[in-house]
Amino acid sequence: MDVNESEPEAHEASAGVPTAPSGGGLSRRGLLGLAVGGGVAGLAVGLGAGTAGGVALGRARAAEDAESRYEFFGAHQAGITTPVQDHLHFASFDMMPRTDRDDLISLLQDWSYAAARMTQGLEVSASGAVNGPAEAPPDDTGEALGLPAAGLTLTFGFGPGLFENEDGDRYGLAAQRPPGLERLPAFLGDDLDPEASHGDLCIQACADDPQVAVHAIRNLSRIAFGRARLRWSQLGFGKTSRTTAGQATPRNLFGFKDGTANILADDATALADHVWVSTDDEPSWMAGGSYLVARKIAMLIETWDRVRLAEQDTIIGRDKGVGAPLSGGDEFTAPDFRGTKIDANSHVRLAHPEQNDGIRILRRGYNYVDGNNALGRLDAGLFFLSYQRDPAQFISLQRRLSTDRLNEYIRHVGSGMWAIPPGARPGSHVGAELFA
Repeated sequence: MDVNESEPEAHEASAGVPTAPSGGGLSRRGLLGLAVGGGVAGLAVGLGAGTAGGVALGRARAAEDAESRYEFFGAHQAGITTPVQDHLHFASFDMMPRTDRDDLISLLQDWSYAAARMTQGLEVSASGAVNGPAEAPPDDTGEALGLPAAGLTLTFGFGPGLFENEDGDRYGLAAQRPPGLERLPAFLGDDLDPEASHGDLCIQACADDPQVAVHAIRNLSRIAFGRARLRWSQLGFGKTSRTTAGQATPRNLFGFKDGTANILADDATALADHVWVSTDDEPSWMAGGSYLVARKIAMLIETWDRVRLAEQDTIIGRDKGVGAPLSGGDEFTAPDFRGTKIDANSHVRLAHPEQNDGIRILRRGYNYVDGNNALGRLDAGLFFLSYQRDPAQFISLQRRLSTDRLNEYIRHVGSGMWAIPPGARPGSHVGAELFA
């Protein structure tokens, strides 16, 4: 969907998005400040088809993905059960010193207003990149002009430090802090970079066009100027899990299919049991929300690439080619842990719900490649994202993986947890229930 530059108001009305934030307009401080981050990066992935029919089908699907639009408003935030898009730009923010409760609320109002527009393929405001005063910085940076929505979803979260930190209860929210919202405990294999972990707020931008995702984070960072600063961010490509039955199981950078047994969007029972916070849970403002864990997992690519194929299969517990468990069957055959076909310390065995009191999580990870490190090796791996009803689910699973044979080939270098509030209501903003 292209933005109609000559008739922005008509286009907004047809898209069903607000024409002004409920707080009475985007903050000039937020819109006209200097950008605080969000570099532009292009990530292109080419896929060659074997036949002309395959090429045509691929192009048709790509065009359909580009035109996809997901509503920002709803019972749950988009970007959780939404079909996993091809690209990610994840960003973590810290609130600025001396900000108050009103600053936080106005930021969430301004972010929600801009997000509701951008997810429909619009610019962050009606004047946008080129229709504002010539002597003032434009409201929108402009690199997404002419691009469709590309399935953009924007998901917002609140970190533990938003509720209370070394400066105390800055925003009067300590009493509303969810009991399980704490920094994750230390796990075996952690080598965390504190400058690439944690944060008061997070935004997960997913899209089928990398420039659309980067544009969203760039402009939301700009809007935050004076109220929040970018702490760290991560680009991702090549999804490593699926959330719908229509999506094929993707592969991670070790070459294995990943997320075969993931919770799917149409499994309402599993979502209610394992992903969505219930009205019976505490605190009540989180009902309909979830908890997000982000882990940046560096893969020792060169070391893994020298491992025999049979050993790789044993470490994972699945056949690299078809994804079937080593106990037999096809990719979707339930693993049979009786006997010795699946190693006792394989990844599949240790992570399986059958071995973890039925615990399940919804995975939504991405591959990443950040160039090369000081040793000339690939700085690459998995940016792991999981959603769960209770943070204890992830903690239990991660502790269970302490003897995972895969640990020899990975390092956890970044980490964070955020409470993901329910979806915003039309005319309101994300997280409004927290301030009620």
